[in-house]
Amino acid sequence: MNSKTLHSWYNTYKENSLSGRYIHHDHLAPLLDTLALIIEVKEIGTSENNLPIHLIKLGKGPKKLLLWSQMHGNESTTTKALFDFINLLNDTDNDTAKSVLEGCTLFIIPMLSPDGAKRYTRLNFNEIDLNRDAQNKTQKESVLLAHLIDEIQPDFAFNLHGQRTIFSAGLTNLPATVSFLSPAGDQKRSVTEDRKMAMEVISKMNNTLQQCIPNQVGRYDDGFNINCVGDTLANKGIPTILFEAGHYANDYRREITREYIFYALVTSIDYIAKTAITGKGYEDYFLIPENGKCFYDIIIKDVVLNGKNVDIAVQFVEELDIDTIKFVPKIVKIEDLQKFYGHREIIGENRVIRNENVTVEIVPGVELLKFYLDSELFSIEQVKR
Repeated sequence: MNSKTLHSWYNTYKENSLSGRYIHHDHLAPLLDTLALIIEVKEIGTSENNLPIHLIKLGKGPKKLLLWSQMHGNESTTTKALFDFINLLNDTDNDTAKSVLEGCTLFIIPMLSPDGAKRYTRLNFNEIDLNRDAQNKTQKESVLLAHLIDEIQPDFAFNLHGQRTIFSAGLTNLPATVSFLSPAGDQKRSVTEDRKMAMEVISKMNNTLQQCIPNQVGRYDDGFNINCVGDTLANKGIPTILFEAGHYANDYRREITREYIFYALVTSIDYIAKTAITGKGYEDYFLIPENGKCFYDIIIKDVVLNGKNVDIAVQFVEELDIDTIKFVPKIVKIEDLQKFYGHREIIGENRVIRNENVTVEIVPGVELLKFYLDSELFSIEQVKR
């Protein structure tokens, strides 16, 4: 699909009421109320802390697609993109929307873990990772999703996530802005016919994204864990596509990445609607580089600390502060980091580094907001998103 068309559509259909990283049920409630006037929206259950979980249904086609987002509450980028995509589908004058709704029936859970979203955490109210609860189903959210899968018997499942800033597209200095995975269904990571179908769809999304973020698409590790939802679905023979919304330069709000997730959703679902997918084009999937872990948020290179020449890695720790997310810079490594890259790099030129606060040592785990290189003062902004 043409990236210029997708960019134009994104500007048209972007849901402007959603922005930034902190997205929870209170943000979605008015949107769901408005959507319920024109399409099917219903509460299908509640979370462990009794917040509502909703299902949006669109289309009347024979191919059944199940999509869910914010299984991890602090992974909100795909939720924003879902509502952008839903706005496109509700445009009765858009030919792509018409073909999707005629070819597919979409079942969308925009927020599976409203408790985790409210607390901005990967875990649910009971401190359980829902993406490790697919077999035991100890949580209400897990039971709800499992029942829905059994009821719908989807032809494709879209498992929508976000990933940390550490990931690179291969072992390169380019971030994995978007990553995909066709999860394995067994320990041998067998490339089954169902996996091939998911791989074919992923290859089409990659072709689109390469037009706008060349070499910034990654392939997530397919190590098998039956407790994960995607692996369980693959084990059941359901073609499953994992999305990982990653980092783009200076995009800690994940608004640029959001646009590319929108592109991927439109491309994949339009392709599914119009194509008899057999898995024939699966081999291009393996041309996508597997994710590396080559990045830190900041690297201070070539500095002298305690008489030794070292590099210092700083990573932002995300903390909820009332209704915003603080990105707190903390030291995570002090060693030779020449094989790593920083989203921001500060070249020390063999100068002595010291904390502005002389009572605080520069050691792993310490916040580093301001520091000196010899007599020059540097600042790392403690941003809020």
